[in-house]
Amino acid sequence: MPSLRYKDRKTEALSQSVGKTLSRDYKPEEYFEPAPYDPSAGERGSYTNYSYWGSTLRAFFHNPVAVFFLVLLVGMVVFTIIEPLLPYAPEANTIYKGDTNLAPCAQYWFGTNSIGQDLWSQIWSGTRTSLFIGFSVALVEVVMGVIVGVLWGYVRKLDFLLTELYNVFDNVPQTLVVIIISYILRPGVSTMIFAMCLTSWLATARFVRNQVVIIRDRDYNLASRCLGTPAWRIMLKNLLPYLVSILTLRMALAIPAAIGNEVFITYIGLGVPLEVPTLGNLINSGQTFINEPTLNYQLFLPVLILSIVTISFYVVGNAFADAADPKNHVN
Repeated sequence: MPSLRYKDRKTEALSQSVGKTLSRDYKPEEYFEPAPYDPSAGERGSYTNYSYWGSTLRAFFHNPVAVFFLVLLVGMVVFTIIEPLLPYAPEANTIYKGDTNLAPCAQYWFGTNSIGQDLWSQIWSGTRTSLFIGFSVALVEVVMGVIVGVLWGYVRKLDFLLTELYNVFDNVPQTLVVIIISYILRPGVSTMIFAMCLTSWLATARFVRNQVVIIRDRDYNLASRCLGTPAWRIMLKNLLPYLVSILTLRMALAIPAAIGNEVFITYIGLGVPLEVPTLGNLINSGQTFINEPTLNYQLFLPVLILSIVTISFYVVGNAFADAADPKNHVN
């Protein structure tokens, strides 16, 4: 029997009391007409154009401050890469005899240091090296932290072992580990990265473990296990999506933290060699002129670049973490 639909609103209201108000000679065709059959109508109600990453990007780009710092950060990173390829770009370690301690001018935009090196090339080369250290340490921290943290939180048999290992290594200050490794091994960029990667992932692993423990026994995960879903698929599909915003923020903050550690280790004399420009080396060299008004630009310029990098990562990381939270998604 074909379905029927009301011809107008009046008949719709009238039909609500059809048993009481209509006579026995009531004829449906007077008030109804056959409704056409549409096989796609059943699916139309459940359709949605929601996209997690699309909503995340829309929410992020609605934050003008975060977009500004993202553009600034991307521009700085790109410029540090292409700067050596620019025409007439001087070598970072080139020494110009007789041009020592020159203030910023048309020839030397950032001035020169005490041995006649162009600070423009020195600073951008140092920023490139420091960013490489920061990205490398942050990548290892997130990858190792996620792998160990998810296994630590989901596989119950590993909980005791990994908890004890964490308690042992976490009681050793990371700064002390970096100092010892930098002192034992040959100073260099690879040594700096290796020293900071040894323990930097512990905090991320612990944080991921706590988040996984909170959500691992929820109904949908129990249902997945009852249906025979492999553990690796549950971890990838059910657990990791909840950690996207958290991991984004931690990685964004890990980069300036690694650069800050590099600056500190270099400041105490255990960083990379002086012939390798880094922000740590430049700040360490410039701090001797902090009380000389005509030469303190050698300290303030690398500090300014370091501040811009740190603030940009912090603002972008926080904004993207908020945008990645599904609660802030509006279709």
